[in-house]
Amino acid sequence: MPHHTHSDLERVARALAARTPTPAPRDEPFHEAAVALVLCPTEAGLETLFIKRATREGDPWSGQIALPGGRRHSDAEPLAVTAMRETREEIGIDLVAGGTLLGELDELRPRSPHLPPIIVRPYVFAVAARPALVLNYEVAEAFWVPLRDVFDPERRQEITISFPGIHMKRSAIGFGEHMIWGMTEHILRTFEGLWR
Repeated sequence: MPHHTHSDLERVARALAARTPTPAPRDEPFHEAAVALVLCPTEAGLETLFIKRATREGDPWSGQIALPGGRRHSDAEPLAVTAMRETREEIGIDLVAGGTLLGELDELRPRSPHLPPIIVRPYVFAVAARPALVLNYEVAEAFWVPLRDVFDPERRQEITISFPGIHMKRSAIGFGEHMIWGMTEHILRTFEGLWR
């Protein structure tokens, strides 16, 4: 069965096709990256995949809950290819062979002095069934969550993020010991309007 025939996926694909993603400003300096929001239909509805980044020295996203993805290797590499390549490298899912690209979301460009100058483009993919996961050294954990749980208002909360000399309040989504905030939470908020 083609991946896009599931009714929830069809609705998402139509919503993505009906909008034009907003690009981020490209004033120098910047690097480009892409992430994959991977959806899988189940009897209970759509699920999406998250990773927990491994704790690594010098990684500003160390230990955070995220979507698979990473930096573009060269200007010649399309960003959709970056998202697929990074997903395969980080968690072993081959979106080229086993996924369907449904569309893309608005780009993000955080302006925090604590983060590198990066522009992130999120892509939405569908898979027909949960593929086997093979985690590389950059990923400590990977897990699927039903979208109805991701967008459950009861899971919304405000957390305090601390950097040396700075404390910031940020909105977040909680799943037990896991907390989704920052760029990933922002991507999900954008996607929520298309999913509902």
